[in-house]
Amino acid sequence: QYQVVQSGGGLVQPGGSLTLSCAPSGFPLNFHAVAWFRQAAGKEREGVSCIASSGKMTHYADSVKGRFKISRDNAKNIVLLQMDNLKPDDTAVYYCAIEAWDGPYCHTEETEYDYWGKGTRVTVSS
Repeated sequence: QYQVVQSGGGLVQPGGSLTLSCAPSGFPLNFHAVAWFRQAAGKEREGVSCIASSGKMTHYADSVKGRFKISRDNAKNIVLLQMDNLKPDDTAVYYCAIEAWDGPYCHTEETEYDYWGKGTRVTVSS
């Protein structure tokens, strides 16, 4: 059974940092693109960042550029989302999604993704 396991998240003060992790269960991370999406209360889910299967191409939403960094270690079968200088607007449930796509870039549309984590809550508040 294929699953996506997420960890990290929690409560942090504005300006603080958190790291989210994402790992597939039941299949290797190789040859798969990975993305993070988030959904704030009362809002639609939006794309945050994605990384191609090779790790050589990444994409960030304008709202997180310069503050978030996505990375992957295929040997360790894990993807990380390092979030720095967090703002109250970053408060949301964050979802990791994995796509069986081995192309040179990553997709930003959530409909392209095949496997989804259950979400982890990030709250930025003083």
